[in-house]
Amino acid sequence: MWIALALLLSVLWRRWGVLFMTLFAVAVSDWLAMGLKALVDRPRPPLRYVEPKVLVPLPHDASFPSGHAATSFAAATMLSFASPRLAPIFYLLATAVAFSRVYVGVHYPLDVIGGAALGTLVALGVRYVVRRTGRVSRAAALR
Repeated sequence: MWIALALLLSVLWRRWGVLFMTLFAVAVSDWLAMGLKALVDRPRPPLRYVEPKVLVPLPHDASFPSGHAATSFAAATMLSFASPRLAPIFYLLATAVAFSRVYVGVHYPLDVIGGAALGTLVALGVRYVVRRTGRVSRAAALR
């Protein structure tokens, strides 16, 4: 969903840096979330509690942090840099994705909070590095 949205907005705005920076932030967030899951190794809620039943198939990896929340907040943050006026919509969508993981029973609230923080920090870090290295023009660096 986020990649498609970044692609659409990049085409509309004719700013390909938005797409590439969003792809990079999402990929880094996903990799870091997978690494942290392996380190923390927190069991998912259905493995600890019988009720309530999960509403989707149970993933086989650990619970903390939520990869969906991490990638959603990374993308929302990167897209918000490109269009600050749309930031509330991006963050509302990311929050809905994160909440859905708790709602369907595959994450604890702290998992999605940790994922959201991770994704936001990755996006801030990507923006910082791009601005410091000067590899991308100021306009393409998401303002």
